[in-house]
Amino acid sequence: MLELRDLRKHYRVGGGEPIRAVDGVSLTLAAGEFLALYGPSGSGKTTLLELIAGLRTPNAGAVLLDGRDIAALSRRERDECRLRELGIIGQPHNLIPGARAIQNASLKLLLANARTANSRIEPLLERLGLGERMRHRTEQLSMGERQRVLIAMALALEPKLVLADEPTGNLDTQRTREVLALLRELCAERGSAVVLATHDPQAAGFADQAYELRDGRLREYRPEHLLIPVGSLREDVSGEAGG
Repeated sequence: MLELRDLRKHYRVGGGEPIRAVDGVSLTLAAGEFLALYGPSGSGKTTLLELIAGLRTPNAGAVLLDGRDIAALSRRERDECRLRELGIIGQPHNLIPGARAIQNASLKLLLANARTANSRIEPLLERLGLGERMRHRTEQLSMGERQRVLIAMALALEPKLVLADEPTGNLDTQRTREVLALLRELCAERGSAVVLATHDPQAAGFADQAYELRDGRLREYRPEHLLIPVGSLREDVSGEAGG
């Protein structure tokens, strides 16, 4: 579904050496798979997500979504792809101040000229535990609730691929587990693949596979200090829910 082929993005600041934010990244991701991209701030995670989303143009290589090279699309085609085929989960400050939760969550439906946008988004908000909060304004929501609104917005049009850039950076451990478990469950039901960029080792535990981005290159992420194997946190949360 998603394939990155020797993807490269370099920057030059002044007359110094080029910054190799992404330097020969290749990977494949199938529908429904959950991939964690781990690295500290400034490691190139956001640049890689922006290349996948078509917000930046690579110096070399290709981003293929269902076989289509994103960089080869026109600007209008990339915009349409981001609207209908990608779900991008940003930060809580991206929500519209003063707007109600349901208004924020249904934004993509409105942009796609979907009829009855509110009635289509309400079941998803209910599923995310916001049934009694959907009429509340942004400022009246907790950080965890705002993050769930962003998930609803990203999943509103059932995208093929979800890109999540530090979606739990402002949450405590318990809220992080809850939000990632919900994200994984909802995307699995819809067959949506997920690329999660995070600096949190625990968040990587929800992924089917995890990579670390260092010096612009990927390597399999197996931190010695993370005693819980990759993938086991999601199984643990699933087991708790089932009990």
